Amino acid sequence: MELQDCIRTRRSVRKFTDEPVSHALLEQVISLAAWAPSWKNTQISRYIAIEDPAALQTICEKYAAFNGRIIGGCKTLIAQTFVKNRSGFERDGSFSTDREGGWQYYDCGIAAQTLCLAAHDLGLGTVIMGIFDRKGLEEFLQIPEDQELMALIAIGHPDGEAVAPKRKDVETLLSYR
Repeated sequence: MELQDCIRTRRSVRKFTDEPVSHALLEQVISLAAWAPSWKNTQISRYIAIEDPAALQTICEKYAAFNGRIIGGCKTLIAQTFVKNRSGFERDGSFSTDREGGWQYYDCGIAAQTLCLAAHDLGLGTVIMGIFDRKGLEEFLQIPEDQELMALIAIGHPDGEAVAPKRKDVETLLSYR
């Protein structure tokens, strides 16, 4: 798929078929996501693939009820975490910019979008979710102390075609000085 077509046709997919995502395909998606740019090449994003139906059910019921329908309908849920205190920091631990520790969220966003575009290019659908009990889910997933849970990404084979919402025009989005 051409890059511009991939960007224009990638949608948030909220309904998936029962076909599981093979580990080979998931590993290909993650290997492509690894090419996302990051602050001083820190590459802070990490991924946990959750496939166990009981774990997915627990996440739906206890930690992410708002997105329970989506999570309950996917065969694989990716928990994106990041290594703390690297992106946006100097080696001595001080902040590099006035955004302080906020740059790590920017890097995670770039990595998540790269993952979603790679998945779309390989025929998979994704949706990034941010409403969940972060602290509870970090404990449930046994996230290491040096990492923080950033996002949940449902991934799978799309069930149906997602319709593109209207986009703002360039005149609205771009200004010159």
